[in-house]
Parts: sequence; structure tokens; C-alpha cells
Amino acid sequence: MTTKAEKPTLQGQRIKTRKRDEKAKYDPVGFRDAILQGLSEAGSDLEAVNKYLDQAGSKLKYRTYGETLFDILIAGGILTPGGGISEDGIDSGPVRTDMCIFGSPDDSYETLRGYAAVFTRLMRRYKYLEKMFYEEMKKVLVYLKGFREGDRVRLARCVAIWTSDSLLDPKVLTTLLQDHLVKDGLAADFLCEVLLTAKNLRDITTVRSLLRKAGLDSRLMEFLQANKRTDENFKNLFQQKGLEEILGIHRSLEKETSLKELQTYLTQQVNEGASVREITVGVQEIAKKNNILEPQVISAIWSSVMEAVEWNKKEELVADQALKHLRVYAPLFAANTQSDRAELTLLVKVQEFCYDNMNFMKVFQKIVVLFYRSEVLSEEVILKWYKDGHATKGKSIFLDQLKKFVEWLNNAEEESEESEEEEED
Repeated sequence: MTTKAEKPTLQGQRIKTRKRDEKAKYDPVGFRDAILQGLSEAGSDLEAVNKYLDQAGSKLKYRTYGETLFDILIAGGILTPGGGISEDGIDSGPVRTDMCIFGSPDDSYETLRGYAAVFTRLMRRYKYLEKMFYEEMKKVLVYLKGFREGDRVRLARCVAIWTSDSLLDPKVLTTLLQDHLVKDGLAADFLCEVLLTAKNLRDITTVRSLLRKAGLDSRLMEFLQANKRTDENFKNLFQQKGLEEILGIHRSLEKETSLKELQTYLTQQVNEGASVREITVGVQEIAKKNNILEPQVISAIWSSVMEAVEWNKKEELVADQALKHLRVYAPLFAANTQSDRAELTLLVKVQEFCYDNMNFMKVFQKIVVLFYRSEVLSEEVILKWYKDGHATKGKSIFLDQLKKFVEWLNNAEEESEESEEEEED
């Protein structure tokens, strides 16, 4: 008896979608209404507002609606492109609240500190909101033109508080460099208000740090309208805003930039083996163009010349290597040590280098003698260094090394004076 094998059959199975797998509807308006109701019940007491926002995080979806939450706490409602407040759902109730930064009763530092602290406490409780806050602020700054002047002042002062307290990354301020904000002067006004607040609440050091962290210390001129980017307009802007110190910061940064340009040029030319004559001309052109002082120039030359060589690790061989190398560049040093101050700067640089590089400890005296014979260093400056112009690094060692040479210089000077007296007689 034969039996037929059963043919396989395909059977479908209905999979019931569990409630937790259903995609939740994105409803910022519903979230806004819930927040507005809670803020209304909290009233104008900031402590009650803080307590409500802290508790609401476990019920409302801050992870989903973080930016909406910040819209409300900054402007009072959901922001629309351009800086207006969305009126979606207005038939069902209010769409904005005055319990926000823009609704603060005044723009004094004392009042705004309380409103800014709402954000601080909220993000300390819910750390994941920090990144959302940064993205939200980039959006809000683009909308500045749509805000009232008083609201811009309130926001700028809060930004100063947040950045000074490390709640908000100062890099957000680069968002201000939008063509439409620069053109209307809004970018410059807002930045100046932030900086002035930081100065008044802390000090000018905080302002320097804020600009550096924001990457704006070298871009301040970009806040002026394109056709007004002159030193005079730059000066007038920050003087009128009560930020004269910015001018000093700007000049200091320009000097640093010029020195970097000089250092880069020197490093490139020395490494490529350019002629000393060619390097000398180039150095003097850069120094003149940027008004770089001779002591700064000689420091840059010393660094570039000494960094261009891979020094021998054997102490007995490094002296010959160093003297041979420095002999080549002696004319470059001589051309840029026309003042006693520059000579003394170079001599101190040599001292510090020999101390920091142990293989050079015994080479110091030989380098000084080489520079003396090459007319880079004068006997007056060497004697000045020996008496009271030296640095503290390795002082006793280097003074001892130079003792005999200094005695020789003193004797030579005395003999010269005696011979002059005899000639006069």
C-alpha cells in the first residue's frame, strides 16, 4: 500500500502590532499646549517654574520636543522661520507665554540671571538637552532680525551668561556672520552686547577667552559691513559700545599673526637652504611691513635656525655641529641686532636654549665667542648680560663658563683706554 506524501501548505499569520511599536505622532503643538498650561499654573515664580520643568521631564517627551521647549522658554512660543510665533491651534487656547526670556519684566543683569538659570538647571537635570540647546541657539540667532530690539538685548545678555558659565559653546556666535545680519548691523550689535555683558559680569579676561573659544578673535573685522571694514570704523564701533579693550586685543592678535608670518617665512627659507642674503632681505621686508620690533625678529630667527637641524646626541660632537651651523647664519643675526636690546634678547635666548638642551650646556661660551667675533654681539652687551642681564636658567653654570672671557674683555677695554690716554698725551 502506497501513501502519498502530504504537500506542504503555506499558511499566513497575522502579526498584531503592539502598542509600543506604533509610531508616535509628532505633535509639537500638543507639547506646547501642555508646557504653556504648566507654566501658567506655576505663575511668575521662577522657583515654581524650575520645579514644574524638572517634574514635567518624566511625563513629557523632552527628547522629542527639546527644541520646541527652548523656543518657548526663549520667545514664549514655537518660533517660525523669520522669528515670528506660530499661531497653530490658537482656537483652542493661548499659543504663547510671557514666562520666557523675551517676557522678562526688565533687561537688568540681576533679572536675566534668574531666567538664564532656568536653562542651566534644566540641562543639569536632563544632560541630553545640551546638544539640542546648541542647535536651537544656532537657529534662534539666524532669526535676530525678526525680534524686537529689547528682545535681542535680553537674548544677548543671556548668551553672555551661558557662555561664561560654560553652558553654551561660544562657537555658536559664529552663526552671527550671516550676510543679512552683518549688512543690517545686527551681528555687530549683538556680539558687542554679549561681550559687554561678559566684561561687566566678569572681566576683560573673560571676553578674551570667549572670543578665542568662539574662534572670532581673528574675525572681528568681518562683523562690519563689507564697505566699512576700515581700522577707523573698527575703532569707532568698539569705542562707542564701551569696549575699548577690544582694540588692544585686536592689535595684540595682529602682532601675533605677523610674528607667525615671519616665523613661517624663516622656517621655510632655512629648511630650503635659501641664501642668507635672500633671507635677510625677506625678514626686513616683513618686519617693516608689520612693524615688528627687532628683539622679536631676532627671537624668531634664533628659533628657526636652531629648529632646522637634527642635533647630534653626543655632547662631544654637538659643539662642532652647532658652531659650523651658526657660522653660516651669523650675517643674518648681525643684520638684525642693531640695538643693544636685540643683542641682549639674543644672548638670553642662547642661554635658555643651552639650558633646555642638556647637550649644549658646555657649548654656551663657544657660541657667545663666535657671535662676538662675527660682530653679532658687542662687548658692552656681553658685560651687561654678565652683570645683571642674564636669565635665571643655569645662571651659575653659564656665568662661570664666561668668567675668563669677561675678564679678557675687561682687560682689553682697560688696555684700550690706556692707549687712548697715551695718544692724547
